[in-house]
Amino acid sequence: MKEQEISDFRIEKDSIGTKDIPENVYYGVQSLRAAENFHITGLNMHPEIINSLAYIKKAAAITNCEVNLLDKTRAEAIVQACDEIIDGKFHDDFIVDPIQGGAGTSLNMNANEVIANRAIEILGGKKGDYSIVNPNDHVNCGQSTNDVFPTAGKMTSLRLLKNLKSELMRLHKALCKKSEEFNHIIKMGRTQMQDAVPIRLGQEFKAYSVAIMRDIHRMEKAMDEMRSLNMGGTAVGTGINADEAYLQRIVPNLSEVSDMDFVQAFDLIDATQNLDSFVAVSGAIKACAVTLSKIANDLRLMSSGPRAGFNEINLPAKQNGSSIMPGKVNPVIPEVINQVAFNIIGNDVTITMASEAGQLELNPFEPIIFYCMFQSIDTLAYAVHTFVDNCVSGITANEERCRYLVENSVGIITAICPHVGYQKAADIAKKAIQTGASVRSLILEEQLLNEKELDEILDPVHMTEPGIPSRKLLKPKTVQ
Repeated sequence: MKEQEISDFRIEKDSIGTKDIPENVYYGVQSLRAAENFHITGLNMHPEIINSLAYIKKAAAITNCEVNLLDKTRAEAIVQACDEIIDGKFHDDFIVDPIQGGAGTSLNMNANEVIANRAIEILGGKKGDYSIVNPNDHVNCGQSTNDVFPTAGKMTSLRLLKNLKSELMRLHKALCKKSEEFNHIIKMGRTQMQDAVPIRLGQEFKAYSVAIMRDIHRMEKAMDEMRSLNMGGTAVGTGINADEAYLQRIVPNLSEVSDMDFVQAFDLIDATQNLDSFVAVSGAIKACAVTLSKIANDLRLMSSGPRAGFNEINLPAKQNGSSIMPGKVNPVIPEVINQVAFNIIGNDVTITMASEAGQLELNPFEPIIFYCMFQSIDTLAYAVHTFVDNCVSGITANEERCRYLVENSVGIITAICPHVGYQKAADIAKKAIQTGASVRSLILEEQLLNEKELDEILDPVHMTEPGIPSRKLLKPKTVQ
């Protein structure tokens, strides 16, 4: 916590005892205790979960006023305080660590105290005079950390996923553009890092775009699980201390003030006990990270060299690659994609284990789940952004190098196999490897096919699409 610049303090009291609170701050005694107890990451709370809490408290104040559990004066002051937080004010007063004990109570009370003290100011009082607006009785009315905190986690996840989806759509578009640009370029396909059969470079990039779109669809499905809330369930999902009218109105009001589509969970006890929805979302994020890492691996391989590697494509040169080797340029953008993926996979393990580790009516490990979840979504979005702008969009192809590797590869024997027979094709391939002669020259030397027939069979389009050219040649020639 930052040192205060003034020496004036106010005294606040909780069930533990009294504590001096700097006069100028909006947080209170419970927030300060939590900050002292949980100095874990040294990081600030994610701004989006702060805003999510403000939306929840705003909706709760409006709802409590509607059902006559909160007077209009206090409700309006609370709403104004929440709107100011949503506008970015008072975020520095959210001082608790993202990883904390207590199932999120510290963050919920941090929000309650900041909102209450700002509302007190709005009503003309002094911070800490909770007879005017009380963090528990007024700001937290009809709520529990156990419905507020998971709701805030879901709201935040949805907002961050929306940004990630936008970046993935940009990547999909960039890959589609490259697939069209490279569609005429024939190259060697490889399986298990060995020469296989020809493929068009555009086909490879098209496949990448399809995989990314599948990840987007998978993520959209997972996002739907974030729309089911346990608001109104309070402590264990039974709705204790929540007015029945409040219970019916809180989720629709939250949807309205946040401009997001939410539904109340079918079973509030289940929704309070179980966090499998976060496992589903994390799984979708992990799957996408794995897809991206595999694409990054491919790009690094295809661009390897430039003299002693594949050298089939060129990645944009972004920075010097070595402090000792002049002129070396490394594939730094694909490398960062790999590293982000490794981190996300680790986060997914944490989210999975934390979700499994809950007991009975509550899972107390939501703080670490949210910390890992938000980090995974944010870093993947940032990684995709730089992937599009600093790598994919600037990729160029070395067309002649690609064709050279195809024409001098033994792999093209597969296209010839239906016309000369498997055994003869295998013999030709073996001889080509042993002698260094090209498959084409050996075929002509043994007069198995003529130039015209070979040209048709080895046509780039014929070799990279279903069907066998020149069907009159299907029957293998008799070998004397």
